[in-house]
Amino acid sequence: MKFSDLKLTTPYLSLSPLFYDMAEPLPLEKPFLIAASQDAAKLLGVDENLYSDARLLSLVNAQTQLENSHFFSMCYAGHQFGYFVERLGDGRAINLGKVNGQNLQLKGAGLTLYSRQGDGRAELRSSIREFLMSEAMYGLGIETSRALALIGSETKVARERWESGAIVLRLSPTWVRFGTFEYFYAKGEYDKLQELADYVIAESFPELENEEGRYLKMYAKVVGNTARTVAKWQTYGFNHGVMNTDNMSIDGRTIDYGPFAFLDDYDANYICNHTDVEGRYSFKNQPGIAKWNLAQLARALSPIVSHEGSLLVLDEMFTAVYEREYCSLMYGRMGLFEADAEDVKLMEWMLGALESSVIDYNGFFRKFSRYDGDKSSILDSCVYRAPLDEWFDAYTLRLEKEKLSQTQREQKMLQNNPKYILRNHLLQEAIVKAERGEFEMVQELLKVALSPFEEHKELEHLTKPTPEYAKNRKLSCSS
Repeated sequence: MKFSDLKLTTPYLSLSPLFYDMAEPLPLEKPFLIAASQDAAKLLGVDENLYSDARLLSLVNAQTQLENSHFFSMCYAGHQFGYFVERLGDGRAINLGKVNGQNLQLKGAGLTLYSRQGDGRAELRSSIREFLMSEAMYGLGIETSRALALIGSETKVARERWESGAIVLRLSPTWVRFGTFEYFYAKGEYDKLQELADYVIAESFPELENEEGRYLKMYAKVVGNTARTVAKWQTYGFNHGVMNTDNMSIDGRTIDYGPFAFLDDYDANYICNHTDVEGRYSFKNQPGIAKWNLAQLARALSPIVSHEGSLLVLDEMFTAVYEREYCSLMYGRMGLFEADAEDVKLMEWMLGALESSVIDYNGFFRKFSRYDGDKSSILDSCVYRAPLDEWFDAYTLRLEKEKLSQTQREQKMLQNNPKYILRNHLLQEAIVKAERGEFEMVQELLKVALSPFEEHKELEHLTKPTPEYAKNRKLSCSS
C-alpha cells in the first residue's frame, strides 16, 4: 500500500468541541523532501517505497489531504518548570487523523488557535533533530513517538536569526498528555475528565474498558509505563530537557523532542536546556520529576478517582517499577546475568567511578562489552584512571560468579550497548550540512539510528569521539 492511499479516521473529533479546534495549515513555499523512514511507515501498513510516492510531499506540506482526514489541534494545559499554565495546546502541531492505531500529526504546518505569540512554524534544525531522535529512540528500544517524513522549504522563520522552515510528519498511538487532564480539572469541567478518561482507555488501554475501577487501573498503567520509559532514559544517558506535564504522554512514551541530549562524559548533574537555570530537568532529576508529574496527574483525576487511592498507587508502584527496570537494563549493559545482592552497590560504584574518571558514558559501555581482563584500553580513555581502575578490580572478582563464557558475555553485552548514539555534535554537523542543501548525513544518521547495535563499516566516522568544545553542551528550546 502507498502512503497516499491511506484512509484515516478521526475518533478524537467525537469528543466535545472543547477538546480541540479545527485548523487551517499554511503550506511551506517550494517544499522538498529531505528524508523518510520506511520503518515508521510499516506501522501504518505502508509497504511501498515512500520516496516513490508522488503525493507524499504535498501531503506532508498539507497541500492535499489523505482520505477522510481533517485538520485539527488539541487543547491542553500543563505545569511548565513547576508553574501551572491553564491553557496551552498544539501551538505548532496539526493533527490529520488516525490509521492502524497511529495518530498522524504535522509539526510546523502553521498557526493554530493555541499558537499564542508563536508563528506555528518549525525551523529546519529542530525538525532534523526531532525526526532523527524519534527514530533513534525506537532503535534503542525506548518507547517513543515516531517520525515518518521530513520536508524542507524556502519559507523563512524568525528565531535568533532567519532560518528555513520545515515540517515533520510524526506518529503516535496517542497525543493525549497529562496536561490534557489538567486543563479540564482546572476549568472544573469534571464531566469532560470522565469523557477523556473513557477515550484514553479505549485508545491506549482497551483491556480495561469493562473493568471495575477502570480509572484507577488506567492511572496505574500510566505510572508503570512512565517509570519504565524514564528508566530507559537513565540507562542510555538520555536527558529530555523539558519534562513539563504538557510534554508527558498519557501512555508513557517519549514525546516532544526539544533541547534533548545524550550524555557525552558521564555527569549526573548535566542540564541540557540552557533556559533551565535551576536544573529542574537535569539528568539525575528525571525520575523524581516524572513522579512529581504523575502526582499532578493524580490531582487532575481526583474528581473521578480517589486522590488518596491514586497517590497510594504512585507511592507503591513508581519507584519499585523504575528500580526494577533500571537495574535489569544496567546489569545487562554491565554483563551481569546471574543475580547477586551486591550488584546494586557495584553499579552505583561504577557510575561514581565513571564520573570521577571523566569518560564518555556510552563509549565506555561499547568498549566494556569486549572486556577480557585487559582494562588498559578503557582506562586510556579516562582523564583520571584511578577511580575506574579500582572499580575494575572488584568487577573482575564479580565475574567469577557468572556462568557465561567471555565470548557469550561479549555477544550479549554488544546487544545491550549501542555502537551508534546520536550525539548532539553529530546532529549539529548534519544540520550545518543540511542548511547548505546537503542531506546525505541526515540519511546516514537515520540508518544508524534504526540499527544502533549493528556494525556499519561504511559509517565508522559516526562513532568519532565528541570534541571537547561540544561535550555536554546546553541547547535552547528551539534547538
